[in-house]
Amino acid sequence: MKLNNLKKTLVGLASAAMLVLGGSGSVAAQDDWKPSGAVNFVLHTKPGGGVDVFTRTLAKSLEPLIGQSIVVVNAPGGGGATQMAKVRAAAPDGLTLGVNTVTHFTGMLTNLRGTFSPDDFEWIALAQEDPILFFVAKNSELDSITDLVELARANGGEVNIGGFGPVGSMQNIGMTMLEQQAGVKFNWVAFESTPDIIAAVLGGHVDVGVSNLGPALSFFEADRLKGLGVLGEKRLSTLPDMQTFGEQGYDVDTSWIQVRGVFGPKGMPLDLQKQIAHAIHTAMQADGYQKYARSAGVEDSDYGPVEYADFVQRLTRLAEEQLVAAGLVNN
Repeated sequence: MKLNNLKKTLVGLASAAMLVLGGSGSVAAQDDWKPSGAVNFVLHTKPGGGVDVFTRTLAKSLEPLIGQSIVVVNAPGGGGATQMAKVRAAAPDGLTLGVNTVTHFTGMLTNLRGTFSPDDFEWIALAQEDPILFFVAKNSELDSITDLVELARANGGEVNIGGFGPVGSMQNIGMTMLEQQAGVKFNWVAFESTPDIIAAVLGGHVDVGVSNLGPALSFFEADRLKGLGVLGEKRLSTLPDMQTFGEQGYDVDTSWIQVRGVFGPKGMPLDLQKQIAHAIHTAMQADGYQKYARSAGVEDSDYGPVEYADFVQRLTRLAEEQLVAAGLVNN
């Protein structure tokens, strides 16, 4: 599932060159995206989480490129159902877009099955890959994934792990994959935002939290949280002392990684989708966005609508495999 590094480098250089040629940030290319009014980015999370931080950071560099304001609409609820309903019902004119994560695909295979499917939308651009990490309060006696596994064995599984979404969500599947590798069970506690997860960890309401780094970074920098492990191929450059699951002896599939992409209502012309994707990937080259992305430990993607639509099909198949293996859905 890893993206082609050479392709990303070439596209990144081309985008940067276009920004330079554009002077103030307005690219004089024929395929510029010029929306007729404000653009609504509808999110499935509350303010303050990783998706919210990503969208608001992207908006700052995207607005001058398209010459319109961007309105961030937080629409949590139903594991993404509230947001997807708004996007699906919108006109296919590019003025209403959604930001998705892996939770959308797992949701459409579980609690939202029969209500939404990938075919209900246009998958416009993939922007980020973002590994999840397990963390505890700084004063916790747990220092590693092994400590967590041993606690679960000693307590008969009575260890509460808090993360975003219901059973079957992206972060929940990351937990169940660890359960399978370690031969233990945990209790899943569902939340609708990362700030709520962090508050529950700091307040002692759950033993362990699961999230992406971005919204939790300030709490690590303030020495209030401690990392147990990251589900990725390599350590996070921002938290280099935190080992990966693999380094600790737990061979969990590192292709199970969070993503952030942009999607829209069905029926959007392909040319319009390409214009939007081009604008998004160009905006991602801005210094402010790059500073955020590197500090958040995320990896950029350059997938446009053709590549992203194919990626969504592959990711959905992988999600279904993981859900079946976890016993959450039937073949």
